[in-house]
Amino acid sequence: MEKFELHILGCGSALPTTRHFATSQVVNLREKLFMIDCGEGAQMQLRRSRLKFSRLNHIFISHLHGDHCFGLLGLISTFGLLGRTAELHIHSPKGLEELLAPMLGYFCKTLTYNVVFHEFETKEPMLIYEDRSVKISTIPLQHRIPCCGFLFEEQPLPNHIIREMIDFYQVPVYELNRIKNGADFVTAEGEVIPNHRLTRPSDPPRKYAYCSDTIYRKEIISQIQGVNLLFHEATFAQADLARAKETYHTTAMQAAQIALSANVERLVIGHFSARYEDEQLLLEEASAIFPQTVLAKENLCLPVGQTNC
Repeated sequence: MEKFELHILGCGSALPTTRHFATSQVVNLREKLFMIDCGEGAQMQLRRSRLKFSRLNHIFISHLHGDHCFGLLGLISTFGLLGRTAELHIHSPKGLEELLAPMLGYFCKTLTYNVVFHEFETKEPMLIYEDRSVKISTIPLQHRIPCCGFLFEEQPLPNHIIREMIDFYQVPVYELNRIKNGADFVTAEGEVIPNHRLTRPSDPPRKYAYCSDTIYRKEIISQIQGVNLLFHEATFAQADLARAKETYHTTAMQAAQIALSANVERLVIGHFSARYEDEQLLLEEASAIFPQTVLAKENLCLPVGQTNC
């Protein structure tokens, strides 16, 4: 099975602590790297995760709060120092290019590559990137400023060839791609060999959903239904529900309820408030509702579906 992994680079919230870096993740899908959010220290964590800088071409920023984007300038500068030539694409809500342009003009005058900004709306789900491996769509969230999560959907793989049947019917090599993509085979005698005799279905496409930062929002459930892995912020414990509502964040219990309602395979919670010395409390609250819950931590690698990190 092709690689599909989530690497946690940072899982803290706005206030710095000695326990966590600010929010940042990397999705590795078939050796293509996609960064989600880029808090301070993201490039250091990228090194520690032994991920190749050269394979990172797209960065997705959920919203323009500093703990989700203050690491961008340093990362862009480092790529320049490394002699990068490939374009770097940054996808975000409106405003990021305007904010970064003066700093890039001052600190990164001699970049060896182009930084390309792509803006997206945050009120409705929209497809913002697609290639042969993946489709990436926004998940509208509700925070204090415009904010979106992201849904990564693996593109379907072709059917698997049954070698014994290919040999039995003496299928020419030049027909194999057509057959992998669902075509029947016609022998020299005119007999039609149905595709299901020659192939077996590939594994179902896998999905990863990222939801941070947001107040408890049931509207996302239909969009993330059945994903293999869900990251959902769990900034607060249920005892601090009033604070969660005030700051437009979610409790661990609420994150678990979203996972349960969406029938996801696995939940990882993060974006922890600095007030909790031990996040085990958050894990216990979430696990009581959704047992397949794990705590995010720095340099944790999680498989999406059956991939192994």
